[in-house]
Amino acid sequence: MTELQTRCLDNFPEWLRSLAADAGELAKVLASTSVPEGVRRHVAGALNYLFKSLDLIPDGIEDLGFLDDAFVIRVAAALALHDAPHAKDDAPVLARLGADTKLIAELLGKDYARLETYVKTLTRGTARGRTVDEILHDEHVRAAFLHEVTGWASSYETPTFTRDPKNLVKLQSFLSAKLPA
Repeated sequence: MTELQTRCLDNFPEWLRSLAADAGELAKVLASTSVPEGVRRHVAGALNYLFKSLDLIPDGIEDLGFLDDAFVIRVAAALALHDAPHAKDDAPVLARLGADTKLIAELLGKDYARLETYVKTLTRGTARGRTVDEILHDEHVRAAFLHEVTGWASSYETPTFTRDPKNLVKLQSFLSAKLPA
């Protein structure tokens, strides 16, 4: 097993375990009026992704189904900090999650740029009939959305992730095939 595979197989189960808590922390960032709108836009796009019916890797796929969600929130955090580096002062979760993108980039290689581009499009996306603009600018939509995120986080059950390098190959293949060119 390579050193990269070992790091991925050590970190990804933890990312799956912390996904609900990470979503909860990001919901607090979204709810905060002291955080710049551009940052909240990336956060809203990433949280809305949790509810997409057709995401990059279907949630029911054993071992991999929620890793795309974990990747998306990390890339969104890094993009938010790129746009507003000082946001880490009000929202340290962004720095913690954003730092993990180095491992994702190392694993995905040239496909990381495609993932980053995809996550940028989520700021203009829709899930369950609500847009990021509605989440940001309509306080009733935002309140309902934050309630839905909280409900999702409380019902989330950590999936298994087998420490098998074949899972990393499957993950790379899924993302390579599903990410828009």
